[in-house]
Amino acid sequence: MTFNVRIQEVYNGFNLFTFTVTVMKLILSTLVAGLMLITPARADEFNCLVEALYHEARSEDMIPILAVANVILTRVEDNKFPDTICEVVHQGRYWKGNPVRDKCHFSYWCDGRDERYTDMAGLIKVINVAEMSLKGVLVKQTVGATHYHASYVTPQWASNPDFRPLGQLGTHLFYLDMSH
Repeated sequence: MTFNVRIQEVYNGFNLFTFTVTVMKLILSTLVAGLMLITPARADEFNCLVEALYHEARSEDMIPILAVANVILTRVEDNKFPDTICEVVHQGRYWKGNPVRDKCHFSYWCDGRDERYTDMAGLIKVINVAEMSLKGVLVKQTVGATHYHASYVTPQWASNPDFRPLGQLGTHLFYLDMSH
């Protein structure tokens, strides 16, 4: 399995061969690790990460998807956000146990549509990226980012001076929260 990745978006002069070999090793090690017993709690967290990546970024190349995954995992480690992947990606306003439309941190969760997987190639891609992110693979340009948004929207928080833009990967812009 190979992926088309625009490496220039991350590093100028980055060795594409080294990156490809590294990705292939990660995919192979993941397949081997997949044979080991996984606890239901860990499986739920993985499923929540895949769900978010699929609905937020599946049409992107691997590097922008990985950057989105990095944001999710950075939030899990940040005291300002919930402690689990599922709680992070499902964070928002709720009424009678249901998410309020357009009032979630991750727009897919409360956009009024069912979370279905219809793009199998996109699903396979985000599964591989989710596994890479959980193994600690980071996108240098977006390390520490806790926020992002698609380039075709401008959320209110993006104009807050506490959020320093880190750049754009694919169609997503990434931000560092300087209020910490």
